[in-house]
Amino acid sequence: MKKTLLSAAPRHRFPKAPTGIAGLDEITSGGLPRGRTTLLVGGPGCGKTLLAMAFLAHGATQCGEPGVCLQFEETADKLAANLASLGLDLHELSRRKKLLVDHIRIDRNEIEETGEYNLDGLFIRLGLAVDTIKAKRVVMDGIETLFAGLSDQAVLRSELRRLFRWLDDHNLSAIVTGERGDKNLSRHGLEEYIADCVILLDHRVSEQLSTRRLRIVKYRGSSHGTDEYPFLIDDDGFTMMPVTSLGLTHKASKERVSSGFPGLDEMLDGKGFYRGSSVLVSGSAGTGKSSIGARFAEAACARGESCLYFAFEESPSQIIRNMASLGIRLEPYVEKGLLQFHAARPTNSGLEMHLATMQKMVLKLNPRAVVVDPITSIFTAGNSHGAQLMFTRLLDFLKMRGVTSVFTDLTPGEHSLRRGYEGVSSLMDTWIKLWLVSTNGSGAARMISVIKSRGMAHTRQGRELIVKKGRLDLGPAPGSHPAASAEVSE
Repeated sequence: MKKTLLSAAPRHRFPKAPTGIAGLDEITSGGLPRGRTTLLVGGPGCGKTLLAMAFLAHGATQCGEPGVCLQFEETADKLAANLASLGLDLHELSRRKKLLVDHIRIDRNEIEETGEYNLDGLFIRLGLAVDTIKAKRVVMDGIETLFAGLSDQAVLRSELRRLFRWLDDHNLSAIVTGERGDKNLSRHGLEEYIADCVILLDHRVSEQLSTRRLRIVKYRGSSHGTDEYPFLIDDDGFTMMPVTSLGLTHKASKERVSSGFPGLDEMLDGKGFYRGSSVLVSGSAGTGKSSIGARFAEAACARGESCLYFAFEESPSQIIRNMASLGIRLEPYVEKGLLQFHAARPTNSGLEMHLATMQKMVLKLNPRAVVVDPITSIFTAGNSHGAQLMFTRLLDFLKMRGVTSVFTDLTPGEHSLRRGYEGVSSLMDTWIKLWLVSTNGSGAARMISVIKSRGMAHTRQGRELIVKKGRLDLGPAPGSHPAASAEVSE
């Protein structure tokens, strides 16, 4: 007897409506379901309205898809004023007939149940708005307000189904926003089951630090990211970082760039760091970690390359002043625009927000080199596991963009990383250690050595880091030392 094998159905790409939010389009594999309804749910102030309006604005300006917004809570003028500060000009879109905002006033105190409840009037009003500007996208903001005061759950569920079916039947790419329920995901506990896509926004505070996260709860007919992803709401609106940087797919460059120290370059096979590699400079207090980072930034700018300097302990002015005393001139490159500082206290936000902010600045400024001084301070914004996850994402992100990065880390002792953060050193391509040694009662000498440097011959022999007024250089180690040994890290 012959066995008949069923051939697999040909795969086809699920039609998507791009949101224009790079990270969200990435984890949804192209955007929200085209011609279907997405439920956007979350607590007050989590960014539901902003995301929904960004979806409409992107469709109107970039995709040739006009949009209609039915507002049940805010007037059109109030909504436009709120979003203008975040870069969305609703009045201009309305003038060009790319957007129509219709405010439907529903006062719960004036609602009285008389006769049969249905949404026929809403459908007529919405249909007229869609026809007026030939809309392809719709946002209904504040779905729970539409059913305010309705006590009959059977009618409520029936009308909710009718609403979602109406949107689908008219082939509209729709977002319906709603408040998060106490026991269910949504207020009425039905929306999440009848929507084709459900996105949960969360604004949480942990140990007095605020974090915004997004999670796709479901997406019928499409693969999607299932983790929680941090996002920002700032002057540029709703920003979510792309996650394609995750993974080990970056290309390894053979080009070499100087560390800024001829002596340190000699220790690194005479050529310095690999382009796009990650470098950890660790040591106890006063060993010269920040000086190594600043000299690297100066060397990058001297080559005509842009550098982004993240400072978490000192202000840019203080860094520029202190480094000038060592002969490191950063101010001229700041004036030329080659060197840009971002200074912030690590306790201002959580780990995810630091990651999102740093990625956003790298995308905006497109530097060739990055300095983070120190990573130690950021660890105070979260636990060791969260810190390692954050730096894995950050390092992969920088590597994917070919950015050479130097991170400084304050260690409690001379020869060990802080307990719990050993995993950070294993992520680095090059690990440079600094420490202090006594010099026969005349004080302490700063020492530098290369613990590892993947893919290149290097010496592990310690040398002295000379830090004096107007001078920062490498010299021979005091006393006798074993002969230098060249090694190649795997």
